[in-house]
Amino acid sequence: MNSTDKNLDRIRHRIRTAAESAGRDPSTVRLVAVSKTHPPGAIREAAGAGQEIFGESKIQEALAKIPVLPPSLEWHFIGHLQSNKIRKALPLFRLFHGVDNPGLAVQMNRIAEECGCFPRILLEVNVSGEESKFGFQPDCLRSAIADLLALPRVGVSGLMTMAPYSEDPLAARPYFAALRHLRDDLEQQTGTPLPELSMGMSGDFEAAISEGSTLVRIGSAIFGERPKNQPDRFS
Repeated sequence: MNSTDKNLDRIRHRIRTAAESAGRDPSTVRLVAVSKTHPPGAIREAAGAGQEIFGESKIQEALAKIPVLPPSLEWHFIGHLQSNKIRKALPLFRLFHGVDNPGLAVQMNRIAEECGCFPRILLEVNVSGEESKFGFQPDCLRSAIADLLALPRVGVSGLMTMAPYSEDPLAARPYFAALRHLRDDLEQQTGTPLPELSMGMSGDFEAAISEGSTLVRIGSAIFGERPKNQPDRFS
């Protein structure tokens, strides 16, 4: 068993334990292996250990990697999507985690109609109010949600957030709870299910699971530290 296999086993055990401690079915939590900056060989190792969902954040990198990997893998875009990259991104990814403003969603809808596809998205919410983070402010999302749900080509599957960095994983829990409460409010407001909550990373995913996360985004705890000083390796 290689290190990736062992790391995946440890993460799956921790996901299962966290879900059971919260009274949840572990199968309701899916692991997104954040493979950005890691080479195709590392992704093949993870896929060989049963990992199916991978997350990328750079379109050029994804264009180089995805075609050489098994077609059965599921790809999620977890970065900040630039409007000039939408056309290239839509055919690559099944789910976009970080749609952070109405204009981006409208552009995705228009280009998806031209391309004949139906992308699924998560709306990124800045629940912490940090100026350095992208995302809807909660009140703005409440005002915009009806128009976003009305887009004919773009399917809103749920919400996503990132908690402020802290050495204490439990410090993230109030932010994850806030996203869950917002999701519940939006479902009541619109009558539309928003089943997915993408929240939790390597340092705080157990707290996120306790608050209802359905997608945890974990990279370094699976693949190790990202390669340094190789910015153009996949460009």
